[in-house]
Amino acid sequence: MPKKRIIILGAGLSGLSAAWHLQKKGIDCQVFEKESEVGGLCRSSNINGFIFDQCGHLLHFKHSYVFNLIRQLLANNLSEYQRSAWVYYLNRYNRYPFQANFHSLSSSVAQECLMGFIEAARNGHPKKKEDLNFLEWINRTFGAGIARHFMVPYNAKFWTVPPRKLTCDWFGDFIPVPSLPQVIEGAIEESHRQYGYNAKFWYPKNMGIGSVPEAFKKQIKNVHTGCAVSQIDIEKKEIRLISGEKEKYDYLVSTIPLPEMPRLIKGIPKNTLSLFKKLRWNSIFNLNLGIDSADDSGRHWVYFPEKEFCFFRIGFFHNFYQPYQKKSSFYAEVSYSKEKPLNKNKIVCRIKDDLKKAGLFSSDVKIISQEINDIEYGYPIYDANYKQAREVILKYLTLKNIIPCGRYGSWRYFSMEDAILDGKQAADIL
Repeated sequence: MPKKRIIILGAGLSGLSAAWHLQKKGIDCQVFEKESEVGGLCRSSNINGFIFDQCGHLLHFKHSYVFNLIRQLLANNLSEYQRSAWVYYLNRYNRYPFQANFHSLSSSVAQECLMGFIEAARNGHPKKKEDLNFLEWINRTFGAGIARHFMVPYNAKFWTVPPRKLTCDWFGDFIPVPSLPQVIEGAIEESHRQYGYNAKFWYPKNMGIGSVPEAFKKQIKNVHTGCAVSQIDIEKKEIRLISGEKEKYDYLVSTIPLPEMPRLIKGIPKNTLSLFKKLRWNSIFNLNLGIDSADDSGRHWVYFPEKEFCFFRIGFFHNFYQPYQKKSSFYAEVSYSKEKPLNKNKIVCRIKDDLKKAGLFSSDVKIISQEINDIEYGYPIYDANYKQAREVILKYLTLKNIIPCGRYGSWRYFSMEDAILDGKQAADIL
């Protein structure tokens, strides 16, 4: 029996995972990556001695399989951390999650949040979320106070669309829902309870999150970088590279963002083609900064729900990796989309001003290092069109021997662990 010829498009985390798992099964494959290095959004860079990631990336594990795999790949280059996450609201730092930690806010805000949660609990938290939009779920789960002060403004800022336009299909267990006694506890005093899937996390000791894809690459054959695909011929089962070279395949594992496929595949049926136009997403403008000033807060990341701050999240590289002493490094993430455009000529200055406004550094602090990562595809937006459009598109591609894979290839809200598992699943199919 002739061997199947398998091509993987994209050497991000899911594509590398697919290749690694295929080769562990003794199945050859070819990996083509358009960038000059592997990793996709999990790449890291060294800018003036500061190790920066493309944006906020930490390892969280729910599956022992992935945990053991990463430990095997990284060997001793892995550290475990207890999360120190916060919400900056009304000029105060409140422990994450907001819904279980609002004691430090004014008595009127705390009372509004607590009474709203009690009212929601009295009415019965929703057992099912399938028939609710995200705004309805927020109000019925947390009440009007928590919704108004955090859940609605933060999610509108992050997704760039109102929560009422989102379904509940995306969040699974990403959003912690504390019990009423736990909410009361956090309304009275600071709670050190750890909630949610990310109560602890892991991060490489050296060289940033890019260590993970690099570790995969060392154990994978036939990874070709600088090889962008210009066309996929589904009838001939052939890809064309921008160099003009052609490669035949029996199966194609694609991690290319789903909205890009109509540009690459000719002859998609009109009814399917129209569904591609219904896919929506946000984009992330990420600014990395290294400064000549120490920070002893110990915080790992902070959420910013208020409109007066342009970013939705700030992360602190130096609190899980910092090559210099008495210096700090931040990442600031700003979300934008067609619905909420971004003035890219002014956003860097605005981020720096807002960092100063939040007290994260002062005007006299020297910026030693800076990196901009403008990420076109951030997160798929789960609106009313999402489910049907995605299902039909994926069915069409699968029938053409194209296996969508990863956050962007399969168009889902994914963690790094999810991406690795999705690569494994793609390999298991073949």
